[in-house]
Amino acid sequence: MSDAAYSSPHQVCIAGTGSYLPEKILTNGDLAKIVETSDEWIVERTGIRERRIAGEHEYTSHMAAKAAEKALEQAGIAAADVELIIVATITPDTLTPATACYVQQQLGAVRAVAFDISAACSGFLYAMKIAKRLISDGAFTNALIIGAEKLSSFINWEDRTTCVLFGDGAGAAVLRRAEPEEGSIIATEMGTDGRLTHLLNIPGGGSACPITIDNAGLRLASLAMMGKEVFKHAVNRMKESAERVIERAGLKPEDIALVVPHQANLRIIDAIADRLTVPRDRVFVNLEKYGNTSAAAVAIALDEANRTGAIKRGDHLVLVVFGAGLTWAAAAVRW
Repeated sequence: MSDAAYSSPHQVCIAGTGSYLPEKILTNGDLAKIVETSDEWIVERTGIRERRIAGEHEYTSHMAAKAAEKALEQAGIAAADVELIIVATITPDTLTPATACYVQQQLGAVRAVAFDISAACSGFLYAMKIAKRLISDGAFTNALIIGAEKLSSFINWEDRTTCVLFGDGAGAAVLRRAEPEEGSIIATEMGTDGRLTHLLNIPGGGSACPITIDNAGLRLASLAMMGKEVFKHAVNRMKESAERVIERAGLKPEDIALVVPHQANLRIIDAIADRLTVPRDRVFVNLEKYGNTSAAAVAIALDEANRTGAIKRGDHLVLVVFGAGLTWAAAAVRW
């Protein structure tokens, strides 16, 4: 689904970003003590060297709120003035109420409408598209979008094919109506192919397969993935969606100052860079430090790129993601 034919009365900009990573670091060497693996094996196949793990009493909402506070501070917007909160997560504090409600409570954002969306690794850009449209239409003047995950609660730590990949963290952005001289979110794209739900999922814990005393030992509430098939679809879909937003934004690959891709696997990132004909030094990567944080990954990367000066005012950047569902999304932004 694209916004190619939509003419928005209000342009929307990213006014601030923020991120939060738990203190605990789990290295590849640490994992080698838990499962049959090695630092060399993990780095060669994924590019990941370490990941962050949330504390026992540190929930998705806690990380989301801390990332949100930083984004709000940078945007110069008080929590009490936030009008919309969207949290993208597949690891909610509770099935109900939404994690966004807990975030609203922790921030003191009493005026905000708050809800969650579940689109796995694509969730942050799904939230961006939804918030952009609602602000463009005049329903809201600002929005706080957050990608936050405590994936360590849903990992089978005896499965080396998945436990080496994922980490915990949160990233956030404040969107608001843009002034004429400011940047804007130029084009967005998102898509889904529900025929491929079996490739990446958490099979248990929902109404289709509740966790009971009888099946608790099967670890059905853990991430399961068919890695080779996911890799193939990820590369193709991310390339296609990125190309669409670049074209609709009236840009060419050489106009892109930075590509901020989903941080899942270095091989996927390199493949995307090659297919988009974007030099590797214009692709932002922090995968080696955090692993795959699902909905939080592109949001954390965007905040790091922003705060380290990797993107400057007036730059064009492309964000592109892919996740379970299967889902994918992209956005072209003038900073």
